[in-house]
Amino acid sequence: MSTASTPLPDAVLWDMDGTLVDTEPYWIRAEHELVEAHGGRWSHEKALQLVGKPLLTSAEVLRDAGVDLEPPAIVDRLLARVTTQVRTRVPWQPGARELLAALSDAGVPCALVTMSYAVLAEEVVARGPDGAFATLVTGDQVTRGKPDPEPYLLAAERLGVDPRRCVAIEDSPTGIASALAAGARTLGVEAVLPVPHLAGLSRASSLAAVDLGTIARIGAGEVLDLTGRRDEVA
Repeated sequence: MSTASTPLPDAVLWDMDGTLVDTEPYWIRAEHELVEAHGGRWSHEKALQLVGKPLLTSAEVLRDAGVDLEPPAIVDRLLARVTTQVRTRVPWQPGARELLAALSDAGVPCALVTMSYAVLAEEVVARGPDGAFATLVTGDQVTRGKPDPEPYLLAAERLGVDPRRCVAIEDSPTGIASALAAGARTLGVEAVLPVPHLAGLSRASSLAAVDLGTIARIGAGEVLDLTGRRDEVA
């Protein structure tokens, strides 16, 4: 498995919300509806602070904002609303399905690593390319969610690969921190939040700019910036 002279990584580990599919607006809409139904006030700025966080963590914030339910019940309400929207339309990110297909054709296994629960992740995967993911790691399958490295370490374990020989694709600071802590070569793709310029982190403005050659170079240790910006390294 190689592109030109650079071998491809042993696996690619994908975040879902914001990275693979543009579902963050679905989550934000669900949060607004739930808080307002309970007489509370919510804002886009508050919603952005929850991007990439474990669902129970987000639920506790929503409870503090006025939702008169226990966190597991809040999670159930949010999941039901977002799942309904996904069943109507899966908003694939530009370039996502094409990159999945190219990785499949090249024999590179992929894992989905998301803080969304299995009920939603399975709906997304069922509407994507057949056999795109060898395994799914979801928020209801881990003890410690992102930014802890556990989700990515578990995905690598299930695939039987060393996380240091994998490329992770993420969009949020929380998810990026998780992937880097697991030792994966990491690509941050911009969605609803800007991707910080961190040492060792590759960046892209869209998956449409990412191909097998890009993945191979990142897996080999190159740090690429496909955003066109030159920020200060944090």
